[in-house]
Amino acid sequence: MTNVVVVGSQWGDEGKGKVVDWLAARADVVVRFQGGHNAGHTLVIDGVSYKLSLLPSGVVRGTPSIIGNGVVVDPWALLREIDAIAEKGVKVTPDVLMLAENAALILPLHSRLDQAREAAAGKGKIGTTGRGIGPAYEDKVARRAIRVCDLADDAALDIKIDRLLAHHNALLKGLGAEPVDADELRAQLTELAPKILPFSRPVWRVLDEYRKAGKRILFEGAQGTLLDVDHGTYPYVTSSNTLSGNAAVGSGMGPGGIGYVLGITKAYTTRVGEGPFPTELFDEVGNRLGERGHEFGTITGRKRRCGWFDAVLVRQAVKVSGINGIALTKLDVLDGFDELKVCVGYRLNGEVLDYFPAGMTAQAQVEPIYETLEGWSQSTEGARSFADLPATAVKYVRRIEELIEAPVALLSTSPEREDTILMRDPFTD
Repeated sequence: MTNVVVVGSQWGDEGKGKVVDWLAARADVVVRFQGGHNAGHTLVIDGVSYKLSLLPSGVVRGTPSIIGNGVVVDPWALLREIDAIAEKGVKVTPDVLMLAENAALILPLHSRLDQAREAAAGKGKIGTTGRGIGPAYEDKVARRAIRVCDLADDAALDIKIDRLLAHHNALLKGLGAEPVDADELRAQLTELAPKILPFSRPVWRVLDEYRKAGKRILFEGAQGTLLDVDHGTYPYVTSSNTLSGNAAVGSGMGPGGIGYVLGITKAYTTRVGEGPFPTELFDEVGNRLGERGHEFGTITGRKRRCGWFDAVLVRQAVKVSGINGIALTKLDVLDGFDELKVCVGYRLNGEVLDYFPAGMTAQAQVEPIYETLEGWSQSTEGARSFADLPATAVKYVRRIEELIEAPVALLSTSPEREDTILMRDPFTD
């Protein structure tokens, strides 16, 4: 038995929600270890959809769930999310949800700064959601963040508000935005405290107890490997480390507690927002992938850019995130194509590359080298056995395994939880 870390192996939106929910039913605790409420996933359980962004997937099933210190938390968004799923019959209590006492908070001023920057950037914009995630991580690294535990410490809160506003009001003024009133912010946090503090815990201790007891721990992140602040398509990335290694840092569990790494991988490629995308399609094929795959962001509703499967990028993700196996999702979206293409390399200035370069100009200029595979006309939707797949679909899956140098552990053939083919068990492999 081992713990499992779930990460996205592309630009996010790979279908982590369903896979994490499938695994959460077999886990004793679920931990969210990075990101904010700028990304989300949809769970479909017994025909009911749950859209989550901050809440770990385990809460829907009543599984103990933890928001780790690596997450930046908008407390008002968290409370709204708790209320939203309560309307669907899921009650979230402090017995189910635990929030790291040392997690940094996203405040209204962070989203104001985020939006003001994007508006001023023009063509140089990053494509953020404007929800304040970047500025909140900046404050955390700059040691001026207000954390969950500060809500219980009046003296510290006063000092931190003054320090925070000395920085932010100068920035807001420079961008032509209204400054933040210290008394108003203090009143907002004072009102918030009794609603949030009951969930606060030293979660590293809780996790240590789970580990000693031999419990199955499932770690889930947000976004995907290619949005990692170090290893992604910088600067068109998120503001945190999305790789599996951050599961240890972002939860307070040592690296020895991290076990099997499962990379969620879409059978084609999508991306939201700005930045390079070598296999992007601008034709009817790209539109068809988007329509059949319902490619719109869970949280923002933004239309996703679509393209062929990029094996070079996924292989790189396998290496940098230590992925042991992948969960291949949305295979059914490829039903009915006469042929499929897979990127197996790039051309750049007359050279052939087998990796994605780090430079911004090089990333924008690489040209994909494609391998063409035969498609299939039969439906794979709802298949629950590898034997139920068309022969050419099997060949497609096997070729992906060869190219990315990692096996397929799970295969998803629809949004429904049970439409999953288990090939390797991440908890026992």
